[in-house]
Amino acid sequence: MKEMEKKLRGELIVGLDVGTTKICAVIGEAFEEKIDIIGIGTHPSIGLKKGVVVNIESTVHSIRMAVEQAEEMAGCEINTVCVGIAGSHIKGFNSPGIVGIKNREIRQDDINRVIDAARAVNLSQNQQIIHVLPQEFMVDDHTGIQDPLGMTGVRLVTNVHIVTGDTTSIHNLVMCCNRAGLEVADIILESLASANAVLSREEMDLGVGLLDIGGGTSDLAIFSGGTIKHTYELGLGGNNLTNDLSVGLRTPFQEAERLKNLYGSALTAMINGDNSIEVPTVGDRKPRKVKQRIMGEILEPRIEEMLIILNQEMIDSTYKDRLNAGVVICGGTALLEHIVDLAEQIFDLPVRIGYPRHINEAPETINSPQHATGVGLVFYASRHASGKKWRVPGKKAIGGVVGWVKGWFSNNL
Repeated sequence: MKEMEKKLRGELIVGLDVGTTKICAVIGEAFEEKIDIIGIGTHPSIGLKKGVVVNIESTVHSIRMAVEQAEEMAGCEINTVCVGIAGSHIKGFNSPGIVGIKNREIRQDDINRVIDAARAVNLSQNQQIIHVLPQEFMVDDHTGIQDPLGMTGVRLVTNVHIVTGDTTSIHNLVMCCNRAGLEVADIILESLASANAVLSREEMDLGVGLLDIGGGTSDLAIFSGGTIKHTYELGLGGNNLTNDLSVGLRTPFQEAERLKNLYGSALTAMINGDNSIEVPTVGDRKPRKVKQRIMGEILEPRIEEMLIILNQEMIDSTYKDRLNAGVVICGGTALLEHIVDLAEQIFDLPVRIGYPRHINEAPETINSPQHATGVGLVFYASRHASGKKWRVPGKKAIGGVVGWVKGWFSNNL
């Protein structure tokens, strides 16, 4: 009976990963000390390009299909989601803030004031703030403080990491969810969400790079000292690999994707030279036999190009020397054979594949790097209340957002 009563107290949190290749809805049931994943639904993403909505109706249909599948597995109906966002329009930068304290104890409103001071930056008219993420606080000459509440000083300083996105892209994403019958409780950077699913606290403290390679973009997030230090969005992803195969093998895109998943490799040298595969052709022509090594010769230069760009970004960020825990790769492309070997060669760092962690109960299908973002959205939403109402201009505020998030926290913290 007690177990049943505990079960009734679970709150539903839904993560919606609106990606270029697939839409993934993950339903989590949150209790005081755990989160169970009770439903997952995926549907091919039709209507997005490089993480940006280019066809409203197609995107709405894909969202509905993914959500309905998740609802059927979970045995419930959902109307509020936390949505992941990515794309080359996403920008991240660090910003400082400072306020005077007058030699007294620091209160919560002082912390709010210094964060507001840090976020007071000039943005172009088409950019909107998505996240303001405190990195550290300084009280007078004392640095590296995570929580200054109750300390005494005359000056409070902070450094924050600000993430912004294109206003039109955010508007279209929210609109698609609304037309699918969903309210948007929060919009979360996908690499930040994925980090909550695949990284350990020790890795974040030591210094780690998270590389989320999706269909349309590759998202980099660097953590050190337990906080986020740098973000970067590269407009290349798994679809570029598939397109190269489609052109190089003269086969339809869908067939190229299937062949990549079955036989693809990031290192040509690791492929047996005698292996052959059957490649479908266009029109009424018969399939033809092709050496598997040819696939490697097509894929390796492209994935190498992507990793070299990302390695240079880590160097330019000045944080690469702090990545003592190496790099973690997630996203669908993380399943490409030998990608870890190639990444270790290019980054000169230890590399591992990131699988969702810290899940109490979940369907077996959730244990994949391509579901890291969906699971991470649930985790992130359970730990952070943005207090922001995401709305479509000219429409009523998306209802229940603040109450839904605060209600979960009051019940579970």
